[in-house]
Amino acid sequence: MKLKQRVVLLAILVVIFIFTKVFLIDNLDTSAANREDQRAFHRMMASLRVELDPRLDHTLQSPWEIAAQWVVPREVYPEETPELGAVMHAMATKKIIKADVGYKGTQLKALLILEGGQKVVFKPKRYARDYVVEGEPYAGYDRHNAEVAAFHLDRILGFRRAPLVVGRFVNLRTEIKPIATEQLLSTFLTLGNNTCFYGKCYYCRETEPACAEGDIMEGSVTLWLPDVWPLQKHRHPWGRTYREGKLARWEYDESYCDAVKKTSPYDAGPRLLDIIDTSIFDYLIGNADRHHYESFQDDEGASMLILLDNAKSFGNPSLDERSILAPLYQCCIIRVSTWNRLNYLKNGVLKSALKTAMSHDPISPVLSDPHLDALDQRLLSILATVKQCTDQFGPDVVLVEDRMTLSHL
Repeated sequence: MKLKQRVVLLAILVVIFIFTKVFLIDNLDTSAANREDQRAFHRMMASLRVELDPRLDHTLQSPWEIAAQWVVPREVYPEETPELGAVMHAMATKKIIKADVGYKGTQLKALLILEGGQKVVFKPKRYARDYVVEGEPYAGYDRHNAEVAAFHLDRILGFRRAPLVVGRFVNLRTEIKPIATEQLLSTFLTLGNNTCFYGKCYYCRETEPACAEGDIMEGSVTLWLPDVWPLQKHRHPWGRTYREGKLARWEYDESYCDAVKKTSPYDAGPRLLDIIDTSIFDYLIGNADRHHYESFQDDEGASMLILLDNAKSFGNPSLDERSILAPLYQCCIIRVSTWNRLNYLKNGVLKSALKTAMSHDPISPVLSDPHLDALDQRLLSILATVKQCTDQFGPDVVLVEDRMTLSHL
């Protein structure tokens, strides 16, 4: 063989060797990542059922101190939380030492201070479990049980970006009125034999109070995030106009995502992928009302998108509002870890997992069966949407690796 032929052959062999090595390493990395996703899924499934138990072993800290230490820029609580049951038990049972009107917003809520100084947001029951909210996908009052269900779905999806929520029964006459501020107390009234209040908010009206059954009111309590983590509010790039006949740009511009990718904080970092995760989360729960969102302040786009205020969810199990998925089908990207988790949850696993996760909540059953069935149906629609993207652009473009090393030190 001539020298020139030998050099060419050697060059070909070197190229083949390099490509083979790169291909094998890439596949090994992908395989290892997939195995870790699978292990994380099994760990989540093993810890689904949270029993509300007051015991806190191996620590002298209060439940409030423990929950505050969990919060980091990319998680509200860590993957392994053996103290979760104790924290939620405290949220559901600790003595209420002060009650006031809720923070700014459009919907009725109360701000409670629990023994030990912990703030929680109380949202009262408005509807029976089988009530169907008709009309626009964002219609109706807040649903307290939706907050509980959304928190547990956040756990199941592995996002860990929703503040802790648990159901609670309160006696308005003996637990709230004696320690209520004058501003809240002035909104109490009696209808028949039921104690009611209407609070202070944009849509709060004396003619539309929330009423207890007698004095006992069912509701949800959401744990207030630590004050050392101040929040920053952002307009959601896929927010609605809420004006009849006026469309937002994303509703008519199919290339809208390209424009979003050129603006901060969506041009770098994890925020755009968080938006897409959130669209999947919101589509599953039927929440078409996320016109704004919160992150931690001064984060330069590195903080998570915090899944706050999920109560405009689980209103109509028969309504699958596809426009909620616009960030997914317009951008056609999704985290590999999210994609893997969604696939692990198909074939009825999602419904079963959520039902198990909520089974020990004080207000269980949290959701009616039609809402649980709707979750599995919506999951299929999400998987089909991603498949359409991979068919069009290829999995290498659509499935994005985005793993961060998290510290809880």
